[in-house]
Amino acid sequence: MKIDWAALGSVFGVSLSATVALVALFTLGLVGLSKHESATEQGGAATLARSGAYACFALCAVAVTFGIYLIVS
Repeated sequence: MKIDWAALGSVFGVSLSATVALVALFTLGLVGLSKHESATEQGGAATLARSGAYACFALCAVAVTFGIYLIVS
């Protein structure tokens, strides 16, 4: 049995970077929601923070859906 170490390293690198990017995106969403809570007296900043947080969560959902699609197909 021969292991293709280059392919294994490539899969590891892509998986690690995708995981870090997804966690960072979710964290940005949580930070945006917390900024929304603290910026309720500023109308425009609170709306922008909430919109950015929802966009981050939507991108997380798209990434997870794409991953499930890749696994199933």
